[in-house]
Amino acid sequence: MNAPAASRSPLPILIDTDPGIDDTMALLLALASPELDVRGVSVSYGNTVVENAYRNTVEIMRRARKRITLGVGARRPLKRPLVVASETHGESGLGYAEVPPAGVILDFVKSLDRLLADQSQPVTLVTLGPVTSLALALRRDAELVRAKVPRHIAMIGNVAARGNTTRYAEFNAWCDPEALDEVLRAGLPTEMVGLDVTRQMVLVPNELTRLAHSGAPQARWLHDALRFYLEFHKREEGLDGCIVNDVLPIAALVKPNALGFEEQRLVVDLEDGERRGRTRVDPGGTPVKVATQVDLAPVRSLLSERVFRWAVRKAATPIEREEASV
Repeated sequence: MNAPAASRSPLPILIDTDPGIDDTMALLLALASPELDVRGVSVSYGNTVVENAYRNTVEIMRRARKRITLGVGARRPLKRPLVVASETHGESGLGYAEVPPAGVILDFVKSLDRLLADQSQPVTLVTLGPVTSLALALRRDAELVRAKVPRHIAMIGNVAARGNTTRYAEFNAWCDPEALDEVLRAGLPTEMVGLDVTRQMVLVPNELTRLAHSGAPQARWLHDALRFYLEFHKREEGLDGCIVNDVLPIAALVKPNALGFEEQRLVVDLEDGERRGRTRVDPGGTPVKVATQVDLAPVRSLLSERVFRWAVRKAATPIEREEASV
């Protein structure tokens, strides 16, 4: 018999991420969810360079008043030139949101495999950017990764949906198809939450009204990030809203019925051109659970109740009170 929900222990997770505006929403949701025990965050290149991504993660933790072990994963793809999404997320990675200057990433910051080695029990690994950090961890100690990661859920790829970087490819897969190929071939129990479902997770302007009209510092900060994202989607796709891809893997851990999965055999194309990074069904591919259906109602409720409500609270944090008194 299953234990009552109230008595279940929080699910231990590690997150590898590249903040990134939608990554910020995902991190804030994870940190605000008592169903999850965020054991650590590994920071990667992707939406921005790793120095910015690390600084952004530190800023997110500061604003959320959380102390989480941080690591640094991949700084660049395995073989490809480094390309980041400044046009999508801004030069800082967080749009118009105010952030301090980025520092230097020191070599002694833990890598993803060291974060995994520190865990006393297996964890669910959530990857929200290119999977280069995971590919590097597999190269260093594949047995450790297999022992500590009984479940890997990734925001990556697309099967039926159109790509968002080329006609065929999703950005995270396109950035480092060789890394994704290595991860697939490693045979980890992977669940792919790709554009087939994430393209449906659109925040429209009126959903951000609470942020826009709140005088709370966190609401203004979050709205400044999302405002850049809204402008990008309007300019590039003619969309009156913004797609928050990375929220869905986190929501799926909190509300398992929000996503429906089908097992498919996938390969990733390594050729150059438009098909670079294309994830497609192939009889000889790796079995992967692919998200094909999404119930958006519980996801929107989670964002409203746990992220937007947190942001619009009027009370200043101790850090904000200290800064105001200086």
